[in-house]
Amino acid sequence: MQRVAFVTDSGADLPADLQASLKVSVVPLLVYFGDEELRATDLAPEAFWARLTAPGAPLPRTAACSPADFHAAFQQRFDAGAEAIVCVTVGGKLSATLKSAQIAAQQLAPREIHVIDSESASMGEGLLLQVAAALQEADEPPAVIAERTAARRADLGFFVALETLEYLRRGGRISAAQAAIGSVLAVKPIITITDGEVTTADRVRTHRKARERLLELITARPLDRVAVLHAETPDIETFRAEIIARSGLPPERVSLAVIGPTIGPHVGPGAYGAVCLYRTA
Repeated sequence: MQRVAFVTDSGADLPADLQASLKVSVVPLLVYFGDEELRATDLAPEAFWARLTAPGAPLPRTAACSPADFHAAFQQRFDAGAEAIVCVTVGGKLSATLKSAQIAAQQLAPREIHVIDSESASMGEGLLLQVAAALQEADEPPAVIAERTAARRADLGFFVALETLEYLRRGGRISAAQAAIGSVLAVKPIITITDGEVTTADRVRTHRKARERLLELITARPLDRVAVLHAETPDIETFRAEIIARSGLPPERVSLAVIGPTIGPHVGPGAYGAVCLYRTA
């Protein structure tokens, strides 16, 4: 069996224990607070949210990983004995990170590197990496691991309820007027990812209705596993327990991940939801 190594980017929001168990290398995107540049992997999620919500804090910006960053990560894994690499990145329509990984893979040809566009974000990448790891344990060759992992993108669901429209406004995603109207009406948008792009799954008027709608969306189909996402959101363990109760999944298949500095600037504090991997037919 070929030794296959896994690589991803910091947009995956991998918890430390999952990163360690998958033995995956994480290439950091860049985060800017004003003129201060930080590597996303050097900023713990808790520290990021504390900075984001500090009075007068500038809205952080993010920038994609460079081809050189991926080249270094790939080369390091080959130097450590890997014979092939499977790399899962944040969606290509959401970030230039995918292109950077593809360029680095071309630079290292003919070494075997399979770059997969997750067409998702956050733990959407993480769930696909778990699929790849299971295929590796089944002694599948690298090309088959990549092909079957990519095929599972169709089984991903991404649903996150936003506490506030302010970060969409500050990031230029909606107008100030739309944000003001939404705030007056207490609108809680639920975003999803469709065909690799962020869209609106629903708009509801209260916290209670947003929570119920999230649960409906997440459990609409039989589930394989779920990653609950949150932005330091209170009572998230209860939400996780509700998913377990409704889905019938064992607790070990419903993980918990904090949204980090790569995705966080776009959703804002208080956001929560889940990435789902639905069962195949």
